[in-house]
Amino acid sequence: MFKRIGISVAIAGLLMGAAQTSHAARWDGADDLPVSPLACGDEEGGAAAAALPYDGGMAINAPDKAGAEITLVDVPKLIGIGYFAATTEGMRQAAEELGNVKVKTDGPTEANIDDQITFLDNFITQGVDGLLFAANDPVAIAPVLRTALKKGVHVVGYDANSEPDAREWFVNQAEFNGIAKSMVDSIVAEIGDDGKFAIVTSTFTTPNQARWIAEMQAYQEKCFPDAQWLETVEAQEDNILSFNQANTLINKYGEDLQGLLGMTSVATPASAEAVTQAGLCGDVAVVGLATPNAMKPYVASDCVKSVVLWNPVDLGYAAVHVMRAVVDGKFAPGATEVSAGRLGTLNVVNGSEVLLGAPYVFNKDNITDFDF
Repeated sequence: MFKRIGISVAIAGLLMGAAQTSHAARWDGADDLPVSPLACGDEEGGAAAAALPYDGGMAINAPDKAGAEITLVDVPKLIGIGYFAATTEGMRQAAEELGNVKVKTDGPTEANIDDQITFLDNFITQGVDGLLFAANDPVAIAPVLRTALKKGVHVVGYDANSEPDAREWFVNQAEFNGIAKSMVDSIVAEIGDDGKFAIVTSTFTTPNQARWIAEMQAYQEKCFPDAQWLETVEAQEDNILSFNQANTLINKYGEDLQGLLGMTSVATPASAEAVTQAGLCGDVAVVGLATPNAMKPYVASDCVKSVVLWNPVDLGYAAVHVMRAVVDGKFAPGATEVSAGRLGTLNVVNGSEVLLGAPYVFNKDNITDFDF
């Protein structure tokens, strides 16, 4: 069970869509996948997911490199931000530990799917043993990943998924309905079960964030039907847009805005800064996902109570161990678990996803112990 938290978040982006004070229909950016909201509050239980058959893809005629040195390339959503610097560090640690893996990270400097596809296509042409990726768009990225599989290149995703058959495995940082429950419980704990809040995401097509928000809507409607969801906006993983749009939301809704929920590690500190500069710490609750280094000043000033996030170093570390196990033939379709070095045994969920586990909660007592 995820711990209730009060967290700083990112609310940013170009304002899109009408205010969402009613949820008769799913929000504009929701996918068409089913939702499975967990039990309300501290209740035990909730819908238990049935075991699903493997639904991932397969590298065709991949060379046998079991135990041999392999070369991997990691293409995240974008480079140059703390979050993916942390996943890169985890990959480096895993490669050093394993001793027979070389891995490098490269990718676009903006969260642009067309640029990401170009990087992937170039690396496939150059020839690598495996591709690691975090998708900017689950559908648009799928064709180039399928091309890699057809050419015998192993493909493992992390952080943000593709269509399942376009990769072999996906390392999921936390289950979507669990993140949703944590986020909604956290904001309600601060603003009450009839409070008014807004959400900021990167783009409506970013797969992990779209899934979290769809699950958040389902959980909020089930457990806190009197809460009012004012708006969802996009931020494009851009720091300036995040700051500006946090201000826009504050000015647009005034005293009606009681809480901000943010889905990106870029927008979170910018929103905390916007709330700080507006003199609204304690008046507008900020809750969301962020890396600890960016949030330390706001936690120290008590504008942010705590920050929630899985450990992205562990996420990158796990992705490399999964890839190594696939190449070695130790992790194949139908497996229910995989060994991941210092992380121990990780479980398979939803057919072809490897679950990293519960997120970390960073607060004033422990945030200085982390450096990413």
